[in-house]
Amino acid sequence: MRVFWNTTGILSFILGACGLFLPILPTTPLWLLAGYCLMKGSPWLYKRVMGIKLFNAIITNFTIYRAIPKHAKIMSITILWITIIISCIVVWKWWIAVLLTSIATGATWHIFSYRTLTDEEMKHIQEKKNRKE
Repeated sequence: MRVFWNTTGILSFILGACGLFLPILPTTPLWLLAGYCLMKGSPWLYKRVMGIKLFNAIITNFTIYRAIPKHAKIMSITILWITIIISCIVVWKWWIAVLLTSIATGATWHIFSYRTLTDEEMKHIQEKKNRKE
């Protein structure tokens, strides 16, 4: 069973990392799955992955506050729409443009459906990190 958890966790982590650059892949849900699977499969591997600053920040922000920082929302939505617009121009089939625009609209709505991490919460997170160091 450990092989299943570790394999699923590593695959989810890699796909989530690809999601940083490909707007259709959802980074946060894949990394939440990766964290859960690695915690079950290999505590050592989970600690190693949680040692990655970006991974740790995304997982911590989401699990504790169920929120996304403002800069992450802006960046993800901007990259999403730039990629979709370029794809629509390159392909130039009306039905593909409608499909891609629908997907982008749904993804944008999904991102906006999570609350934005407040400055106070960001300060609290930073204070916690400083205490650990």
